[in-house]
Amino acid sequence: MAVKFAGFDLDSPLIMGIVNVTPDSFSDGGETFKTSAAISRAINQIDSGADIIDVGGQSTRPGSQPISPKQELNRILPVVKGLVREGVIVSVDTYKAEVMEAVLDEGVKIINDISALTADKRSLEVIASAKASVVLMHMRGDPHDMMKNANYNDVVSEVWEYLDNRIKVCLNAGINLDCIAVDPGIGFSKNTKD
Repeated sequence: MAVKFAGFDLDSPLIMGIVNVTPDSFSDGGETFKTSAAISRAINQIDSGADIIDVGGQSTRPGSQPISPKQELNRILPVVKGLVREGVIVSVDTYKAEVMEAVLDEGVKIINDISALTADKRSLEVIASAKASVVLMHMRGDPHDMMKNANYNDVVSEVWEYLDNRIKVCLNAGINLDCIAVDPGIGFSKNTKD
């Protein structure tokens, strides 16, 4: 039986392109803050072989400050709507249930949550009721203070244990196993050695 995630067969690797609609992104320095630039970058990534486009509206670089769900939605909704209209499989990087609900209503298939559905108590329910796919990431603390939490006895086993526990919580909440992916969170509450 073939393993699937978000409707994709996983018999070969998938490529997720990233488009950050933020003025202070660590990866693109705000180059795609305008809707037209974000959509153009995403379409170029799809044309270059990306399978999924991950859209983020709030910076999660070390030391970043949170923004309101309204601000986040104002940034990403025009991009999400434009990409869904083009038939792109869209993932949204958010940890806010209000944002999750709004983008899932627009046709987003995947929620990419740096908190592994722990930051907002309604997130589990939102994902389960929408039958959406989710990426659960490991991080300690939040982006503002996460690098103060990069101390492990055995980073591999501790990250594994955390993600294994989060998968069990999701299954108990009614999220199907083939809707769950995990991300060890390279660079999030981890130093170079980790």
